Amino acid sequence: MQPVALITGGARGIGRAIASHFASDHDVAITWHSTRPDALLADHPDILAVQANLGSDAFAAPVVAQVIAHFGRLDVIVNNAGAIEMDDGDTALNHAVNVAAPMALLRAALGHLRSGSSVVNISSVNARFPALGAASYSASKGALDTWTRAMARELGPRGIRVNGVAPGAVERRESPRPAELIKAFTAMTSLGRVATPEDIAPVVHFLASPAAGWITGETIGVSGGYRL
Repeated sequence: MQPVALITGGARGIGRAIASHFASDHDVAITWHSTRPDALLADHPDILAVQANLGSDAFAAPVVAQVIAHFGRLDVIVNNAGAIEMDDGDTALNHAVNVAAPMALLRAALGHLRSGSSVVNISSVNARFPALGAASYSASKGALDTWTRAMARELGPRGIRVNGVAPGAVERRESPRPAELIKAFTAMTSLGRVATPEDIAPVVHFLASPAAGWITGETIGVSGGYRL
């Protein structure tokens, strides 16, 4: 029986790439909110897609229940779904989706996670390098990094590892950034380009795998040398 991975926000972008990568050796469930995962399911029809609003207080238990009912187990949680609200927008959504939702999902799933299970949280380089006009978003990712370390310490005695991945600028195929912004990101990145979602997915997969069995409490920058 394959291990089971649950990836939030798996319909597009980084989440879709992570789900596709895990589908090679895991049974995969994703959550999606407003973007239907038709393209992902066309490539991977065995993926379980659960619609959920991670900004809601009550989303977590029903999602976990559907995963357990379908696959009978849960081994990996990837908290990928994120809100990016600028400081003149709905900043409460940043905390709800980026911090409170991963907390709620882990609480709901904890009774099903065994020794050897893994949680991977998708953070951001903005936790270290706050973005202008997005202090709330940057702070929410900083809080996620702190929670990652706290849960690693708390769950380590149970054999459950908790880590994070902090991408830099990642090109969004579904909603491309303006060329001027891509040029600015590229100029700040040592490897001379912005990332693709496929640059991020293998690192997440590694952290969830037995090969990373002695890594916990870490948030690994996957940014191509952003702001070195």
